Amino acid sequence: MSADIRGWRPAPSVAPYVTLDDRLNVLPLIDLSGVCRGRHMRRRDANRPASGRRKITSKAQTAPIGHVSADRLSRRTRERNEALERQAATAEVLKVISRATFDLQSVLDKLTETAARLCNADVAGITRERDGAYYYASVYNYPPELHDFIRAARHERTRGSVTGRVMLDRKTVHVRDVMRDPEYTMREFAQKAGFRTALGVPLLREGKAIGVIVLARSKILPFTDKQIDLVTTFADQAVIAIENARLFEAEQQRTRELRESLQQQTATADVLKLISRSAFDLPTVLNTLAESASRLCEADHVWLYRRDGEVYRWAASCGYSNQEHEWIKQSMPALPLAPGRGSCVGRTVLEGRPVQIADVLADSEYEFPDVAKLGRFRTMLGVPLLREGVPIGVIVLQRTEVRPFTEKQIELATTFADQAVIAIENVRLFDEVQARSRELSESLEQQTATSKVLEVISRSAFDLHAVFETVAESSVRLCGADRAFIFRFDGELLRMSAAFNNASREWKEYLAQHPTRPGRNSAAGRAALERRTVHIPDVRADPEYTFGAKNVEKVRTVLAVPILKGDDLLGVVVIYHLEVRPFSEKQIALVETFADQAALQLITSAYWTNCANHWNSRLRLRMSCGLFQVLPANWLLYSKRSWPMRPAFARQNLEP
Repeated sequence: MSADIRGWRPAPSVAPYVTLDDRLNVLPLIDLSGVCRGRHMRRRDANRPASGRRKITSKAQTAPIGHVSADRLSRRTRERNEALERQAATAEVLKVISRATFDLQSVLDKLTETAARLCNADVAGITRERDGAYYYASVYNYPPELHDFIRAARHERTRGSVTGRVMLDRKTVHVRDVMRDPEYTMREFAQKAGFRTALGVPLLREGKAIGVIVLARSKILPFTDKQIDLVTTFADQAVIAIENARLFEAEQQRTRELRESLQQQTATADVLKLISRSAFDLPTVLNTLAESASRLCEADHVWLYRRDGEVYRWAASCGYSNQEHEWIKQSMPALPLAPGRGSCVGRTVLEGRPVQIADVLADSEYEFPDVAKLGRFRTMLGVPLLREGVPIGVIVLQRTEVRPFTEKQIELATTFADQAVIAIENVRLFDEVQARSRELSESLEQQTATSKVLEVISRSAFDLHAVFETVAESSVRLCGADRAFIFRFDGELLRMSAAFNNASREWKEYLAQHPTRPGRNSAAGRAALERRTVHIPDVRADPEYTFGAKNVEKVRTVLAVPILKGDDLLGVVVIYHLEVRPFSEKQIALVETFADQAALQLITSAYWTNCANHWNSRLRLRMSCGLFQVLPANWLLYSKRSWPMRPAFARQNLEP
């Protein structure tokens, strides 16, 4: 300011001021070169003293300051306003960043708009890396009909585009005219977007370019250094926003992973707890597994199949209404799936690893598109249940939309499959132990029953009725039969000899009055005719079974075992159910054992009867010859009912 004051002075050859009259003073304004640049005029009050002339001269000497500094002041005012505007814009952007830390898109849009407005750009945008190239993540002032085109344009890391050039050089790139730049190859893009001058500033984080902010003008008008510096400031702010969003997203991802991990651990613990508490209730465990897999893997439906021989049948499912689930329970067990590429289950079993079908309707190998439409599913994931490398089942996850499962979800489904294997193995081992225990128990019962029959036989060699009742009772108890009968063969007919388990009087009378001939019209007759065991699962479904006894009592399943001495028929053991419930192989073998014991009793009884008859005949012969004149009072003879266990005084038998 002092330099400006010293640079102006009144002309030396001119009076300091000129008085036109008593009230008007005029002072010429002369620069250092002696050129008159103007004059300063001031009207004086007539009443003021003459000393005022000095003040006028002083003011006249300082007046040129404002006149000469007008351009500079205007320029500085403009610069101040621009600085204030930049500061306000920067503060506004920082405020947006602070308020919308987690909404990166709104921050980028605000940065793009502000940079374009302050730098007088016609269009602007920010590109970010995606799938190995760079695409616009934010655009400003492009025509709406070009938004999709602009965002879909792929910018490679080459010198053919402003973005690619910035990413290669990692520094600001300023192209005065893209149409005349020999390295610029995206002229079609520039022509359609409508720009000529372009400016690209990298978004640098730790020296690495993570994006580019691009400003462009529709005419050839380069950006100033101040504008480039300003865009660089906005680029730094964009990096801050992106980094904040990245850190926040990383923290959110970590939180989600921890939450998912906790949910998975909780679900796994719940399933394992259920397995430990309900180790032998497999349907409950499998249903819980299906529900957990559906919830944690975001599946709409879950199916679980188990191996049944060479095919796989439905075992559990979830994700359907109660009515649909009832239909599934009734229908699906009858629809087995075999290994093959036509189904997700078959393909999973065939490959022995997780198999995902992104869209079953677009898969040429999938053979059930109608089922997919009816079941409303598109994406499927199959995970095998492996025991020692062999699939024993498959868990299938479905989604009603085309949305493939992630690697983590596949890994989680594999965990559930392993738990299903544990549950199935526990039940299998338990069933094996139970089966073994039942076998041992049945074997012990059979041995006990056999010993009991043999004991009765040894104690009642001639008491066939007691032996037959014991055989009938043991057959009913150990085979779970409703009734048991033993028939003896008299050479022509089978006649009832013993019955057990509350057979009605009418039923016994009918059998006593209707002895059976060997033939195919009844189970006993068929066993007698064929000399082999006969098992009829349902007499009402057997066209040859015409024995009228089925009309007296509701006999359904019948087992008849012949009592044989070699090929000679001695009788038949018959047991039956009042419902259709076939006898097992073990039960049939047990009754055959009882039939052999009955045969042994009949043979033994016949032998001792023959012995008793023989001795009685010899005694009678001797008495008739006079060999015995007087017999002691306690002479012991044996009859067929007492031989050889107890004596009987049978003097009356000595008569010839």
